[in-house]
Amino acid sequence: MATFILIHGAWHGGWSFDLIKPMLEAEGHQVIAPDLPGMGGSDAELAQVTLADWAEFTADLCRKSAQPVILAGHSRGGLVLSETAERAPHEIAALAYICAMMLPSGMSREQWRGKAEPNPAFRAIVQPMENGVATMIDRKRAAPIFAQLSPPQLVEQAFDRLMAEPDQPRLTALHLTAERYGIVPRHYIECLHDRTIPIADQRMMQLLQPCESVTTLDADHSPFLSRPRELADALLNIAKGVSA
Repeated sequence: MATFILIHGAWHGGWSFDLIKPMLEAEGHQVIAPDLPGMGGSDAELAQVTLADWAEFTADLCRKSAQPVILAGHSRGGLVLSETAERAPHEIAALAYICAMMLPSGMSREQWRGKAEPNPAFRAIVQPMENGVATMIDRKRAAPIFAQLSPPQLVEQAFDRLMAEPDQPRLTALHLTAERYGIVPRHYIECLHDRTIPIADQRMMQLLQPCESVTTLDADHSPFLSRPRELADALLNIAKGVSA
């Protein structure tokens, strides 16, 4: 049996995986779905958040968890996955990017915007906060971008929990090496109807960094709400490969 460590995306929390967690546990796996440190915190706490700190926090979870560890991340969580694998490659059996940022070394999330297709609808719902160190999502306009295929009641409950997202992780370029990050098997779970990270961008990332497997879901940017069973099955299939 494996330990799944599930890393949430921007503005979200570990609660993103509330529907997925019992499905994985029902197959005998352990599941850890933390809130990343500093999320939704005070101005001072948000200003102090770095991608390196998030990666070290996650690497520590990997080191302390029962092996094998499958580290999965949604959306911005992909940045955390990559940096964690650079720090603790021998503690991770597989990486699973869930419609996530799987960027090459030397590139930040912000720099990716220059390569990606223009996405004005997504940019329109991202609101800089007065503190100058974080952003928030316009909850009233988020559903058509984040979760247009998801059950409205689940979307409403989820969006009530969205938190402030610190800026620094988005602005930080990844530092990855073939000798460390490069030895950890990568898997990608792509979402066809994603309006936040469109499928063309997901596939461009896969071309830049080929994966061991690619699973396609008929889902929006929130597959944990719109296709939870299918997402859980995709993760379970990765676990079967790890334990084979």
